[in-house]
Amino acid sequence: MQPVPQRYDVVVTTNSGYPLDQNVYQAVKGMTAAATVVKPGGLIICAAECSDGFPDHGSFREVLASEPTPEALLRTISGRTETVPDQWQVQILARVLATARVGVHTTHLTDAQLRTAHLYRVDDIATAVAEELAARGPQARVCVLPEGPQTIPYVR
Repeated sequence: MQPVPQRYDVVVTTNSGYPLDQNVYQAVKGMTAAATVVKPGGLIICAAECSDGFPDHGSFREVLASEPTPEALLRTISGRTETVPDQWQVQILARVLATARVGVHTTHLTDAQLRTAHLYRVDDIATAVAEELAARGPQARVCVLPEGPQTIPYVR
């Protein structure tokens, strides 16, 4: 665990590289680490190869795409009387997305695939960070988590 002095406008993270970033399901872990220190409404950028796209097993992709927004996913999940397989990871991602925008730097998923997960593509991390910082003004700050969930940041 690593204390940080504040929440950040932008948090850049990974899922610690291969094989931990093999698909979107796994990449949620890096996003979750970033969510602990991003400002509400901030931007999380996750660099994750996602060479396997979405997992072929389970219902993660189906549950994730079942609602048009993260908020709707959370409502549906909280209203269930029975747990659906893989809804836990969908719920975790929906909570992150209810707090911040999440872009993914990957060459293995299409824009359409990312949209089904309520995510969007970031082609160039440096450009995306610079644009977000410029839009937020001179007081904007960025945090980088090069090992994603291997370090858990928290605000002191």
